[in-house]
Amino acid sequence: QVQLVESGGGLVQPGGSLRLSCVVSGSFLSIYVMGWYRQAPGKQRELVATITSAGSTNYADSAQDRFTISRNNAMKMVWLQMNSLKPEDTAVYYCNAYIRAPGSRPGDYWGQGTQVTVSS
Repeated sequence: QVQLVESGGGLVQPGGSLRLSCVVSGSFLSIYVMGWYRQAPGKQRELVATITSAGSTNYADSAQDRFTISRNNAMKMVWLQMNSLKPEDTAVYYCNAYIRAPGSRPGDYWGQGTQVTVSS
């Protein structure tokens, strides 16, 4: 069974920084794209950033120049470094990975989410 576990959320003042971490565990064959999504109260879940196994990245306009996604394939981990945080970044942040597990087609797996609150 594949599991994604996030950590690193919390309360930070505007202009501050946080680093989110996500580790993948369980039985799987390959991890393809990994990413971070977020969902604010009353809003739909939205893309923040993704990274391929080769290291190619993609960012939402709101994250460009402030957030950095990175991964370590051997450690099965992905990180999101968030700088210059704004109140509008407040949301539950979810780790996502497109994984091929034994005996099944590749599919999306999600973590349980970690709360990020930006407030003074």
